[in-house]
Amino acid sequence: MDNEQPHQELVKCVVVGDTAVGKTRLICARACNAHLTLSQLMTTHIPTVWAIDQYRIYKEVLERSWEVVDGVNVSLRLWDTFGDHEKDRRFAYGRSDVVLLCFSIANPVSLRNCKVMWYPEIRRFCPNTPIILVGCKNDLRFMYRDEQFLSLCRDRSPFFRPLKETDILSPEQGRAIAKEIGAPYYETSVLTHYGVHEVFDNVIRAALLARRQQRFWMTNLKHVQRPLLQEPYCPPKPPSCEMVLPPSQFEEDMAGMLKAQSYTDVIFVAGSMGFSAHRAVLAAVSPTFHQLLTADLSADLATPRGRSASDSSVAMVVTWENVQASSLDAGNFNLDTERLLGGSDNNGSPLCQSNNNNNNLLLRRPIHSAFSSVSLEPCEGLDHRGSVTSSLQTVVTMVPHVSSTSLQHALRFLYTGSLDLQTCISLPELLTTAEYLDIPDLRVSSPVLGASWMREAELSVQSLVSNIQHREEFLNSDLRHTYLLKVRQRLREFCLDQGVFSDVLFQLDDGHCSAHRPILMARCEVMAAMFKGDFRESSAKVIQFPGVNRECFHQLLTYLYCDELEEGVGPQNCLALIALANRLCLPRLVALVEQRVSQELLQAADSTEQALRLLEPCQLHNADQLADWFLYHIAINYNDICRKSPKLLRNLHPENQAYLNRNRWPPIWYLKEFDFYERCMRERLWQEKPPKLFKRQHNNGCLCFSGGKKRAYRTV
Repeated sequence: MDNEQPHQELVKCVVVGDTAVGKTRLICARACNAHLTLSQLMTTHIPTVWAIDQYRIYKEVLERSWEVVDGVNVSLRLWDTFGDHEKDRRFAYGRSDVVLLCFSIANPVSLRNCKVMWYPEIRRFCPNTPIILVGCKNDLRFMYRDEQFLSLCRDRSPFFRPLKETDILSPEQGRAIAKEIGAPYYETSVLTHYGVHEVFDNVIRAALLARRQQRFWMTNLKHVQRPLLQEPYCPPKPPSCEMVLPPSQFEEDMAGMLKAQSYTDVIFVAGSMGFSAHRAVLAAVSPTFHQLLTADLSADLATPRGRSASDSSVAMVVTWENVQASSLDAGNFNLDTERLLGGSDNNGSPLCQSNNNNNNLLLRRPIHSAFSSVSLEPCEGLDHRGSVTSSLQTVVTMVPHVSSTSLQHALRFLYTGSLDLQTCISLPELLTTAEYLDIPDLRVSSPVLGASWMREAELSVQSLVSNIQHREEFLNSDLRHTYLLKVRQRLREFCLDQGVFSDVLFQLDDGHCSAHRPILMARCEVMAAMFKGDFRESSAKVIQFPGVNRECFHQLLTYLYCDELEEGVGPQNCLALIALANRLCLPRLVALVEQRVSQELLQAADSTEQALRLLEPCQLHNADQLADWFLYHIAINYNDICRKSPKLLRNLHPENQAYLNRNRWPPIWYLKEFDFYERCMRERLWQEKPPKLFKRQHNNGCLCFSGGKKRAYRTV
């Protein structure tokens, strides 16, 4: 007890309790201002005693022991003890001013020992010393279900048994024991530092009050208060459920569609090799192919003599020779033929001229710089059952300058926006093909490429090939993203809105909706199984799709074609789309709807009623993230919901009601504690400042007496 200062009260506080209840951690939090993390607190417990000599050894510890409480300078000296019941602690109890009796709120046995073992021992050695009962580890009351806490506990010991709700002591249980032993009750947590300084301030008050009874003549102790009431600790709001959005598979699905060769309807011939593709995709992503594939070929085809136009065995070929012959017979050009062969000039005149003398056709430019011929030919192939079938294909023959390898990579780029760098690529040949096919996103930037290139490449800062040449492939990710955005937009405008080249029709509850089999198969595994498998839908032109309306199916097609949600999807109409996405096994679509609904409900003024109505349907259709978010949203607004929508709350499934009662925030124990705290505060205020007596005065200011007795009234 050295280093005492004049006009300073020295208070000795002995800390006792069972082993591993948190005595030493509590002393270090006060004496050394120790702030520990959860991982540090979860280390293996080693029974230790905080040495009293640290007040003499460390100046910082001594300085922290000085405090002013209710105008009194106090030096608080904390004495730690072993928790073993067999130890002899009579030396520690000697000349103690106050005893701090600790237990763990996660250990009911430690609370029982406070009454059965520790209180008799304290009274045997300190019969008149005040006692303060403290419940340590207050944070476990709300953290015993925390995943981080549980994972740390499992890492510490493979035999760890998680805490149960029955292991956690309520504040009423601790207060009941405190009342039996005649001690104030407090709770602390060294993790959140709740109650640490408050407890020791009231320990000092209890010691000074006992000292004032013995030294009533000391004037510096007359303003010391009784131990104050502790406001209950409201546990922090649980963290919100994070929506996990699966990564987009749009690029991979488009590459798979090109590789699978399902329901292809156009063949490109380069050299001795042919490549199959899909007219709908190429016409949507490339203006060049859009002009070529959407032209009306049947009106300009020259039917050979002796054959009918309906004969499917005849190859309908559009080349420069037969177009020349048919044009000379007609005397002028068909507009579609002109557009196919080269179009017209700014004045509307065709880009070709006929000589009336020799009937020869003079051209300003060929059909297209990349194509030598275009034909519609019946081709044989294997269907989904493996049988040989014949279908009409658009055959496009490329000019000799376009090699087969470069054409293959160009087609892959048009589908996916990326190049296969693992295979051998001849960059000069690829650049030549890009020039012929007018693919501005692929070729090198140049001011002489024409106005069409400038219009198409406004968003392209630098080409993929140029980046590869300069060893700057990391820049291609942004270019791919920009290109895929344009591809999605064109698929929406051309395929989804206009329905060009659609090959399947869905019969819905309130109408029809057209679509494209290859895109549906590439983007949805259920659709792929339906069109490939031994089902009647694989060969039907009209497919019955009951239980779905046009609006919901259009929202589904918007996701399949554009990999995004429509603007109209919200909490009011999300259930039908969630049910359809769950039916077709589209987890990313479900996650997109979940994310959209949660964001809109967060911005809504009153969203609890909608959360109650959508909770169980989302659980039924496996929208687990949104259902968990609804449970969280209802739990943190439970008190308001009980007042506004009690009927909807009672109509929930019993399991949901049990979950909400267990996870409501603030918890029920806190609400009870706060009501008890306010009631005790009012009672204490009444006791410390009772209303004054006053006498009713007469109108003239004189005291009024009746029957010789004064009437006194008490104000409330």
